[in-house]
Amino acid sequence: MRAETLDLSLLRTLVAVADTGSVTAAARRLAYTQSTVSMQLRRLEEALGVALHEREGRRIRFTAEGQRLLGHARRLLALNDEALADMRTRRVVGELTLGIPEDYASLLTSVFAYFHQLYPEVRLQVVCATSADLVGRVRQGELDLALVTRQRHSPGGEVIRREPLAWAVGSRRQPSLLDPLPLALYSPGADLFREVAEQVLAAAGRDWRLAYTSQSMAGLTPVVQAGLAIVVVTRSMLTPELRVLEASSGLPPLPAVELALHRPPHRPAEPARRLAELIREQLSPGSEGS
Repeated sequence: MRAETLDLSLLRTLVAVADTGSVTAAARRLAYTQSTVSMQLRRLEEALGVALHEREGRRIRFTAEGQRLLGHARRLLALNDEALADMRTRRVVGELTLGIPEDYASLLTSVFAYFHQLYPEVRLQVVCATSADLVGRVRQGELDLALVTRQRHSPGGEVIRREPLAWAVGSRRQPSLLDPLPLALYSPGADLFREVAEQVLAAAGRDWRLAYTSQSMAGLTPVVQAGLAIVVVTRSMLTPELRVLEASSGLPPLPAVELALHRPPHRPAEPARRLAELIREQLSPGSEGS
């Protein structure tokens, strides 16, 4: 009889839910969809034949069996990470500079933590700027790696995943959806989102006005949360302060954007290659089914 083995990726999801307290927050930490997190919890329960959790509104409460498994899961994951670090760290040293827009940095929280665990001797520097600026700095050799929104005027890079765009308003307040639509947009040239919004509304014959501009979602969110404007986001950028406007709102549908990894033309150094592998594993569509 073949020995059974617990799936460490499912255990990592279990621990993320326990640490964050909800499926939504765990999905943001792991860069998964909420449905993927829920599916992985079900797969773990089916494999063990026990109920591990119960819902209390939006939060998760673990059963006694779930609490027991959490202890085992933390020890197994720690041992797994220790083994990987022991086998890899002695081979990878040096410096590495990664560029990423501020709004995507949260996608890589677990990647940064895991990378540091595996390669503590690598000095990682993260630079936040607009996608267009970061692509230019990669081409000039100032950055070893950049994860950006793929720009129409500067294509290239390795497409990691597609992110659907959506219209969003404050979770409790929203502006009138009559023309002219009040929009909170990135500053001109900051990213593709503004260009897409303008083109989609023009094609639909909708009128709009600029209510607020910023170079980051952190700057746009307060005015949107106050119910004064509508903003364009990717699903991964949603926070509890925002909610998506569905098709019934009457706003025209938005396309998806592509997240791409850009590297200088020369052969990447080993730290950059290793970080690119982790980003690819974490963000590629196939990672959600693992």
